Amino acid sequence: MSIAKFLEGLKGRSELEISVKGRLTKKTHSTTVWFVHTETRIYLLPVSGSDTNWYKNVLKDPNIALTVDGKTVSSKAEPVTKPERVQEIIKLFAGKYGGMSEINRWYSKLDVAIEIPLA
Repeated sequence: MSIAKFLEGLKGRSELEISVKGRLTKKTHSTTVWFVHTETRIYLLPVSGSDTNWYKNVLKDPNIALTVDGKTVSSKAEPVTKPERVQEIIKLFAGKYGGMSEINRWYSKLDVAIEIPLA
């Protein structure tokens, strides 16, 4: 599938499904998450920050599948841990999802993020 078709499917969406391999079980686990995207990147914020299970799984195996509207692309997730970069990503989320009050309402820890290149 082309990246362009996948990005087209993201328009107007607030959630997508991610699938990662379990660090202990090696089984594929899927969950629905909020996201922000640019032309060539998807950004994710784990709801419980570095304590989030899917984030811990990505640290062990960075292969990730993203699905929206039946369209799936695969890539390698890149952890973002530098506080200033994490803050930039949080601002992108706040802009998309109704401000910092909404981010603070849904996210209990904001110490990491994930960057996923789509090229």
